Amino acid sequence: MHWPMSAKPGPASFPVKQDDVVPVDLEGVWEAMGECQRLGLTKPIGVSNFTTRKLEELLTFASIPPAINQVEMNPGWQQQKLRRYCANKGLFITAYYPLGGQIAFGNTNPVLTCDVLKEIATAKGKTVAQISLRWILEQDVGIVVKSFNKERLRQNLGIFDWELSQEELLQIISITQKKAARVQFMLSNEGSLTSVNISDIDIIET
Repeated sequence: MHWPMSAKPGPASFPVKQDDVVPVDLEGVWEAMGECQRLGLTKPIGVSNFTTRKLEELLTFASIPPAINQVEMNPGWQQQKLRRYCANKGLFITAYYPLGGQIAFGNTNPVLTCDVLKEIATAKGKTVAQISLRWILEQDVGIVVKSFNKERLRQNLGIFDWELSQEELLQIISITQKKAARVQFMLSNEGSLTSVNISDIDIIET
């Protein structure tokens, strides 16, 4: 289940018009996904962009718990609360935007331009991207990377034969947190949805 949100029936459009947002039938959707698994039409089922609050809601009725929660995660948005929650519930996390993403920051990427990560990368003879990916790996989290560049693909694979030191891990924990995938970027400016209503959707914030 990619987003815990729903829109009125009709042709798909993005960004979603604010007035088209409707309450999601979370129980009905999850029951249908569970039936697909029982019928052998899919392997273990999971969710994406679920906060601790949405996971709590889902787990109150899910006969088949989600196997995975795919969320934005990187040194600039570390998801510490959500990771603790998922670990306690036995849910595996996979990180998208492992290098920070561009959706909310224009030409400025807060991960790739982070001074702390640059300093660690220089000291280890690695790239900032490799430091970010290695940090995620050391959190026992899966990684979704996307590149068609052969050199970057090679670099992505070069994160398995070294480790970050405890001092470096502490440096990374201190990085100022800022997320990219915010609910406001999912919605158009049309409509009457207020900031309070946006908060109530609760689809991305942790």
